[in-house]
Amino acid sequence: MGENGWRWTDAWIFVSVVIANGAGRHRRAASSRRPEGVRLADVLSTADHLNQAIPERHEVEAAVRRLVGAGLVSVTDGWFRITADGEHLWRTRPNAGLATTVDTVQGALTRRHSPVCAEWHLEEADHAAAVQEYVVRSIPAPRRSPENRSRPD
Repeated sequence: MGENGWRWTDAWIFVSVVIANGAGRHRRAASSRRPEGVRLADVLSTADHLNQAIPERHEVEAAVRRLVGAGLVSVTDGWFRITADGEHLWRTRPNAGLATTVDTVQGALTRRHSPVCAEWHLEEADHAAAVQEYVVRSIPAPRRSPENRSRPD
């Protein structure tokens, strides 16, 4: 794969956005004014679960620029969404026996035309804040012992 071809991290971030978007749908009420999509902390959380690593800022920025340029993902006001083309790529990707989902998506991306980078920047502070949000969310809450609860008199 040449310098301008699709990278494994592009597929990793794409799959993370897809899965995070699907996983977050149950949290939205039908009457919610919240836009469709997920925040960066959700993408990082899913990426960590897929690859046991939180993507670095430069990895996210490069992948999102390429995915946005290809019309597969959109980012507006910090909300990451899958476009109709991205949904089509996801639904028509091959399901290989022993390959991971990220590997099959990378193969599907590679069969597409070369990516074009769009203008999109991820500030270091925004990445650090999303990592911090994810880390805080992932710390389990301490369990309370039923013996320490105050009893109503």
